[in-house]
Amino acid sequence: MAVDLLLGLQWGDEGKGKIVDALTKNYDIIARFQGGPNAGHTLEFDGIKHVLHTIPSGIFHKKAINVVGNGVVIDPVIFRKELDALKKFDLDIKSILLISRKAHLILPTHRLLDAASEASKGKAKIGSTLKGIGPTYMDKTGRNGMRVGDLELDDWKEKYRNLANKHEAMISFYDVDIQYDLAELEADFFEAIEELKKLTFIDSEEYLYQAQKSGKKILAEGAQGSLLDIDFGTYPFVTSSNTTAAGACTGLGVAPNQIGEVKGIFKAYTTRVGSGPFPTELFDEDGATMGRVGNEFGATTGRPRRCGWLDLVALKYAVRVNGVTELMMMKGDVLSGFKKLKVCTAYNYKGEKIEHLPFNIEADNVTPIFTEMDGWEEDLTKMDKFDQLPTGMVKYIEFIEKELEVPIKIVSVGPDRTQTIYR
Repeated sequence: MAVDLLLGLQWGDEGKGKIVDALTKNYDIIARFQGGPNAGHTLEFDGIKHVLHTIPSGIFHKKAINVVGNGVVIDPVIFRKELDALKKFDLDIKSILLISRKAHLILPTHRLLDAASEASKGKAKIGSTLKGIGPTYMDKTGRNGMRVGDLELDDWKEKYRNLANKHEAMISFYDVDIQYDLAELEADFFEAIEELKKLTFIDSEEYLYQAQKSGKKILAEGAQGSLLDIDFGTYPFVTSSNTTAAGACTGLGVAPNQIGEVKGIFKAYTTRVGSGPFPTELFDEDGATMGRVGNEFGATTGRPRRCGWLDLVALKYAVRVNGVTELMMMKGDVLSGFKKLKVCTAYNYKGEKIEHLPFNIEADNVTPIFTEMDGWEEDLTKMDKFDQLPTGMVKYIEFIEKELEVPIKIVSVGPDRTQTIYR
């Protein structure tokens, strides 16, 4: 049984949490394969809004098993808060939430390192969420990290202390004013570790192999977005893991030939949180309207998202890198009321017209070339069938499909799980 993937195709915040929640009824297992609590997957149903950071977005479906894969980094303190928020839903967490022993742990000193590193950059800050993600992945690749499986060993506290001491020496190297009380942070951390140890730890690659073998349907859930991939994103303004389809193989131990459908999610426009190039960014009333109507604030950080027109050059790049087989368009309802819409279909790159994503898309090198289309006035939020959509939106969807050569199978017309049109 193949493993299907669900990925964000822009700079994150595309609405992956909602779609995973909507699709979970079709799957036995939801497996998160990368990222950490820098993710903010928002789900809305029954009039309640939920934000998940590390726990997979299928957790509210009691029949689905949710796996936190080896490619994920876990902050026990944040994880415990997520678990506390789930208590009122009467979920059998020990049975439906499984943690890979190979997943790495975010220590308190990782977060302090993150803050020190970002502070030292001054105006060159990369826009870190300051959750300790980057330093944790650095320890992983540097072969120094602590993993969930280490908590089952007698000497895990000794390993922790050695690593924390190393981090404190590194913090002093940055020579910035970072005020902290490590003893207080550690008390919270150790308490959270004890809660984490009550959960079910697994050898996730073996678990998923056996699940596939027995015919279980698996959906791999990514975090962030393809344009934040450590290799293929807008480096250095990226995250520290592989957010693209290849990351599902390394983040879960799934073989490449076992990947089935690759479901790509994108917004009907483009947003970005934090620093980094953004060719189609708007600084006018249109951008302000997108932000206001779309409630564009980071689910994890609360930071306002930068807004702009849909960038098909970047989106086409993400579709190709991931091998996307079907698309899901989010927040089409936010564009209702715009008389004219613009879509970037090419770049002017150093005086030359190009239709691919170049090495550097900073404003000095790239100017977007737009195609203009008619908008629509209708409110989409009560619509539940594709043939109810206004002509302007249907033409917008068909134009995108023609450019990307991939069908759009789902159109989201609101934040609630019921506001989803299947095509």
